[in-house]
Amino acid sequence: MRSLRRTLSLFALLSTLALSSCSSLETIEFPPLPDAQAAPTPSTAEQLDIYAESLELLNEVTVKGRAPKTGYDRAEFGKGWKDPDRNGCDARNDILSRDLVDVTYKPATRPCVVLSGTFDDPYTGKTIEFKRGQGTSTSVQIDHVVALSDSWQKGAQRWDAETRLEFANDPLNLLASDGPTNASKGDKDASSWLPPNKSFRCTYVSRQTQVKAKYDVWMTKAEHTAIGNILKSCI
Repeated sequence: MRSLRRTLSLFALLSTLALSSCSSLETIEFPPLPDAQAAPTPSTAEQLDIYAESLELLNEVTVKGRAPKTGYDRAEFGKGWKDPDRNGCDARNDILSRDLVDVTYKPATRPCVVLSGTFDDPYTGKTIEFKRGQGTSTSVQIDHVVALSDSWQKGAQRWDAETRLEFANDPLNLLASDGPTNASKGDKDASSWLPPNKSFRCTYVSRQTQVKAKYDVWMTKAEHTAIGNILKSCI
């Protein structure tokens, strides 16, 4: 439990930094994403520590069967994107600001609405030139690393509205992604869907474990086994 508290404290700090403001997000530097076509690069010591912490957390995640999807509706997690940190930007624009480079914004006193940018998609490894507009915005979507429907079937039915809204807008649970790839994922868990970019899978299942541990979302036995096998191969 000491490891769990230490790790979740780190997650809370990362989440606070990630959504502090749109302008401050421009100054945060993130490491380059792996190339899906290249050989996997060696993990850094910091990444190895994160994978090891996630493997510890995995042992504390409840394992049981998936509950019925009865009653699920996206609106149960809030209608559309919210601004829970009250920085003036909704979660979608915050994540676009965080995950894209060479970002341009709609003219305003506070930079917020992302108009364009270059996106290195972690799920496929390809580069996407994002441009806001009808017919183009959907090329880059914001994925819930742990899908809302998946969480609903594994504990979220019992949450209050405030917790579900926090979960749906938590930067720990959000990643910009290639639109069609996000659609192919749907609400699948790690036992039935993983990113096509194999070099990103360690990071992906590590993040899923972090999110589920933070919100006490359970896993099925197949999911728990799949994530455990991947994490063990990462460290």
